[in-house]
Amino acid sequence: MSATITLQQLTDQLDALEAEAAAEVRAAPVAADLEQLRVALLGKKGRLSAVLGAMGKLSAEERPLVGQRANRLKEQLQALLGERLEALREAAMAEKLRGESLDVTAPSRYVPAGHRHPLITTTEEIVDIFAGLGYRVEEGPEVETDHYNFTALNIPPHHPARDMQDTFYLTTSTLLRTHTSPVQIRHLEQNPPPVRIVAPGRVYRRDAVDATHSPVFHQVEVLAIDEGLDFSHLRGTVTTFLQAFFGDLPVRFRASYFPFTEPSAEVDVQWRGRWLEVMGCGMVDPAVLEGLGLDPERWSGFAAGLGVERFCMVRHGIDDIRRLYTSDLRFLEQF
Repeated sequence: MSATITLQQLTDQLDALEAEAAAEVRAAPVAADLEQLRVALLGKKGRLSAVLGAMGKLSAEERPLVGQRANRLKEQLQALLGERLEALREAAMAEKLRGESLDVTAPSRYVPAGHRHPLITTTEEIVDIFAGLGYRVEEGPEVETDHYNFTALNIPPHHPARDMQDTFYLTTSTLLRTHTSPVQIRHLEQNPPPVRIVAPGRVYRRDAVDATHSPVFHQVEVLAIDEGLDFSHLRGTVTTFLQAFFGDLPVRFRASYFPFTEPSAEVDVQWRGRWLEVMGCGMVDPAVLEGLGLDPERWSGFAAGLGVERFCMVRHGIDDIRRLYTSDLRFLEQF
């Protein structure tokens, strides 16, 4: 730019900038290019600012004329940039709508309805039967302490019964529970008798996986504590439950041993012409009641427990427990 400049020269430069800028704005293909053009035209170091930088060489009477012309140009360019940006956005939206158009005449996709897993339905049926007999549902943590899982159930350290429930220890004093019996202890600590509870839940034992064993399975246990309960109440409750679940079938009790009940029994049902062991039960050992601060001369009770997988397999004729955990839809869709 020369050392001297006239009003006409600056006016011509502004006119030329207006024409060039309008053409460039209309030609901008995308919004990003439009933003770069805005900065190049109107930014602090933009082309309009460069032209206005020469205003200082004009006389005091000429400067307002150039300033007014420059302000009009700036407003025109801002309007052009806004219009072009809106046009680009509308074009992009139209293109997106064309690409995402919905054919309302196309057939819908079929999504099959889900249903409960057979273990869930079996657990719910078992719990419903006991709820109908007056029992309330209680739950507890799956990570248990040695005290609740063993000691409070009359299974002290080094007791042989612990070998039958060898399990997964997390620390020297915490483990994954091997049965839902700890729920009964926790409930009795917080609730004085009489109590009648049913405790469903997942349990863990270090069993080798085969057709009838799994290291993770499900139990339902029941507990009743009251004055005057004896084995006849236990027998009547268990028999009523089994016949409600399996039908009017013969039920037999065989003497057995559990550390936390005395006397204890295994229970069988005659299913399709042969006896099947389905659950264990017994009268609560007085040592367990004493450990909870209950007078065994006043209070007595019974407990019973069963494996949900066993009941499910017997009911549906399933020959391998592993089928319940494979998530094979060909298998699950049968239920």
